[in-house]
Amino acid sequence: MMRASVWFPLAALTLLSWLPAASAVELPTRKSGLWELKMLREGSPTPEMTMQQCTDETTDKQMTANFSPMAKQNCSKNDTQPTATGYVTDSVCSFGGSTLTSHSEITGDFNSAYAVKVVSHSDKPPAGVPGDSTVTLQAKWLGDCGKDQRPGDIVMPGGFRLNIKDMEKVKGLLPSK
Repeated sequence: MMRASVWFPLAALTLLSWLPAASAVELPTRKSGLWELKMLREGSPTPEMTMQQCTDETTDKQMTANFSPMAKQNCSKNDTQPTATGYVTDSVCSFGGSTLTSHSEITGDFNSAYAVKVVSHSDKPPAGVPGDSTVTLQAKWLGDCGKDQRPGDIVMPGGFRLNIKDMEKVKGLLPSK
């Protein structure tokens, strides 16, 4: 089984792979409140990972804006297009000497639930991690954030907490180019 220390950066890269760059089609802003995010890896013994994120309109927009420079810097392609049922994104990104090619399908209403299915290929995956993967993110709105939460707070499995606005903490978990 993959340890959380390996799983989190992969999960973060998966999420980053479908975030549109500033010049691409803008995804709708999620409804303010507490969202449950479940990540499932098809064909993997790795258990699903469930986390919660407190967000608001400003935080969602900041998150996209903060990751857009990373996408521009690391991705030679990051193309998002609307479809009849949502959006598709095709990207080619380089992280730590490895190239990650992904195709994402995004469906849902961003008010109560949405899903992101990412099919990706890494030319140099980390040891013990398959080069081809399919990860599905299922998100559902749970209601208002808790009294002890502020927009941007993420609660990971095992109770690990961080706030997406604390970008230096997140950057330290991602492989460098």
